[in-house]
Amino acid sequence: MKNKYVPFAVAKSIYDIDINFFKQQNVKVLLMDLDNTLDSYRLYHPTERAVELINNIRKAGILPIIVSNNRGKRVRTYANDVGVQYINSAAKPFGFRIKKFIKKNGWNLDDIMFVGDQMITDVAAAKRVGIRVILTDKIVKEDQWTTHFNRIFGRLIRKHHAKKGNLIDWRVIYGKS
Repeated sequence: MKNKYVPFAVAKSIYDIDINFFKQQNVKVLLMDLDNTLDSYRLYHPTERAVELINNIRKAGILPIIVSNNRGKRVRTYANDVGVQYINSAAKPFGFRIKKFIKKNGWNLDDIMFVGDQMITDVAAAKRVGIRVILTDKIVKEDQWTTHFNRIFGRLIRKHHAKKGNLIDWRVIYGKS
């Protein structure tokens, strides 16, 4: 299996990652998947813990950005509630919309990290763009019907890379394992 599915690190959830880890990694822009990374795909408005996380990311001097394959209204409503920029209809795993957004903002790829819960979409897109990516577990059991297919292949790929020792916990990189 190709390295296009090997993340920089893995974490139980985005909520388990110490904000100082991102600072240690010199992250200036944090791209975050919405569905099953920040909140359930059913929510139009962020939970308190998502608001708190995004506020803490900002306080650390990191720019939070939401990236979602979902279309307009839901992503826009969610992102506006927390006052962040967003990319909707991101076309992950292809990455071209993310690349265009990064180029438009003049950001250096080394300053960006992506956090998402899917190998097939999030990890592949970040790798195509050339940015580091942290793969998380999904935070709720439910998924959109369109995600089930990706999850099946994602589990197989994840299992393969786990056996090979390619999935490194973020705490090991942070030095806190």
